[in-house]
Amino acid sequence: MRFVLAALVLTVSGSAVQAAERPNILWISCEDISPNLGCYGDPHASTPNLDKLATQGARFTRAFTHAPVCAIVRSGIITGVYPVSIGSQHMRSNIVPPPHIRCFTEYMREAGYFCTNRSKTDYQFASPTTAWDRQGNNHGDWRDRDDEDQPFFSVVNLTICHESQIRHGEQKHKQILAKLKPEQHHDPDVTASTLPPYLPDTPAARKNWAWYHDNISEMDRQAGRLLKKLEDDGLADNTIVVYWSDHGMGMPRGKRWPYDSGLHVPVIVRWPGQIEAASVRDDLVTTMDFTSTMLSLAGLAVPDYMHGRVFLGKDTQPEPKHLFFHRDRMDEGLDMIRSVRDRRFRYIRNFEAEKPYSQGIDYMDEMPAMRDWRRMNAEGKLTGGQKNWFANPKPVEELYDTKADPYELNNLAANPDQAERLAGFRKALSDWQVAVRDTGLIPEPVLMQSMREDNKMETAAAVVFEEADGKVSMRSETVGASIAYAIASGGGPQQWQLYSKPVSIPSGKKLYAKACRLGFKDSKRSTFKQE
Repeated sequence: MRFVLAALVLTVSGSAVQAAERPNILWISCEDISPNLGCYGDPHASTPNLDKLATQGARFTRAFTHAPVCAIVRSGIITGVYPVSIGSQHMRSNIVPPPHIRCFTEYMREAGYFCTNRSKTDYQFASPTTAWDRQGNNHGDWRDRDDEDQPFFSVVNLTICHESQIRHGEQKHKQILAKLKPEQHHDPDVTASTLPPYLPDTPAARKNWAWYHDNISEMDRQAGRLLKKLEDDGLADNTIVVYWSDHGMGMPRGKRWPYDSGLHVPVIVRWPGQIEAASVRDDLVTTMDFTSTMLSLAGLAVPDYMHGRVFLGKDTQPEPKHLFFHRDRMDEGLDMIRSVRDRRFRYIRNFEAEKPYSQGIDYMDEMPAMRDWRRMNAEGKLTGGQKNWFANPKPVEELYDTKADPYELNNLAANPDQAERLAGFRKALSDWQVAVRDTGLIPEPVLMQSMREDNKMETAAAVVFEEADGKVSMRSETVGASIAYAIASGGGPQQWQLYSKPVSIPSGKKLYAKACRLGFKDSKRSTFKQE
């Protein structure tokens, strides 16, 4: 890595609005669910709290994640750029983003927001100290502010509906059911009426589908408690609440796959006085838009390098014609797939068509429904669209009419009547790949070597202090590094603050600082003592 000596200067344009006048923002994120909520029309859903939230704000019907798995989605959201543009598209990698890329929460912290995360980060790089005022589980979210007038951005991640919780065992599931009302317990034989038709209707699949719905009910209960906490604190009327899932359902051919089953998610936004109650938004929205939108709502200019559009507030931008999606290595399963969607049709380009969809992935294959699907394929017992997932080779291109074929089972790519549409999607995909500099065709070892020579993680250069006019400025030689600092109080340092301008140090106190660069180890701690 190349270093130059540079003072850290953090500036935020568009910050004429005072921090105290900016709205509070609460994200309630959950994991691994499609729009299987009552307010989205699922006949088996029991989600009274989120259904109520939808009556108080806007429900988005065409909201999608840019990738069908958690860490890749979170990498895109925290940076504001498509993972394929910075090399974070491969599941469970540990990348070094370009030096101009920062966690977007640093912009909000710098502008006066108190930022908290409970507790999942999972960004494809370690979450830096400078990203959040509080992270992990041991904090009180927005309640940890010293000044109740300070605006906050708080993220709470609800994990109960994760894929692994569908198969968590009888004893664990009894504990879930004990928290729910008896009428919220889902009968496998009843919920089977909505089992996706690409899955064989087996007892295991029915049970997994019912438990998936049970877990969503428990997630809804947890979301309700969080909303009540906000109300009890008198903050409901001046807080924007954004509820969303990190990708589609954790059932077979949902998570990991760039179909609607893996990408279409529930998104609900409540903004009292600004968003009409019980409204429905049908414009195309992606999780890539969250970053730009939150910065805009906080009164900040959106950095030019970010890829999303602003979809809320006075600076709302026009709906795009297309959304773009990507899938690359999932655990040990290598496969490069790109997808484009408009309001009705989905196009998929399989860059490795010689590989079947059904490659084994140990973690995915622990799902009982998946084991049944594989067994019945081996026995030759699958019918209709159930056989599509085992195609070998798979088609180079896929095209689906999601209105007529919501489960995306009837591939129209070879239909002459769709030739013009297919050509339009091809061009849109190619143009997008060039625009974002899609790194998918670079072999992952070569890509990682370009970021981290010999797989060695570098350490950020230590912070250097300079005192002038009674204040201390700080800098690091590492390009792209942010600085966290704390002033000693009592037995040790206070919570880490994000450095943006010279600070005053009370007499006899110590100043601690460390440099944080995404993909690097933090620098050693530097100390300055005011005599």
